[in-house]
Amino acid sequence: MHKLKPITPLGAEEPRVDQIGTLTIAEVVDQALASVAAREGQLAALQKALPLTLPGVGKSATQGDFTAFWTGPDQWMISAGHDQHELLAAELKQIVGDTASVVEQTDGWCRFDVSGDALCDLFERLSNVPVRTMATGDVIRGTVEHLGAFLWRLADDRMVVIGPRSSAASLHHALVAAARSVA
Repeated sequence: MHKLKPITPLGAEEPRVDQIGTLTIAEVVDQALASVAAREGQLAALQKALPLTLPGVGKSATQGDFTAFWTGPDQWMISAGHDQHELLAAELKQIVGDTASVVEQTDGWCRFDVSGDALCDLFERLSNVPVRTMATGDVIRGTVEHLGAFLWRLADDRMVVIGPRSSAASLHHALVAAARSVA
């Protein structure tokens, strides 16, 4: 019998947290993710079935345990605490039925929460996203260094970066290097 242990996207048993000057970069592993795409002609039925209001272009919304952000026309990523919603995609599929296609995404993405006073300076070195003009709740798909990622503004001093799990180490390296350059 093997004693398997889950590892974080950065390959550790515990999520990594880096404090560089006033900036904190935290690997987040406690969120389940699922993508939801409305089937043709089913958007109204999908919105009615879900336990949250689906946000518009470039926005996010939170209700109860669930947060959604827009990823494309009639498409969203939905997130919830992994402890309560480990099987998020299966839960959502049960709720939405044939109104949408639902795909498990938890293991396909990595998430880093970046916070601190120099947040905008850091992202201006790394990204094509205009973070200084983003309002709380805005989500933009752009690049961080050379990697495609979602940048999600949670507060004036807090940004979420969601990128491909296969690029977690490169994304982390870029965030840390840029943080050192603004520290």
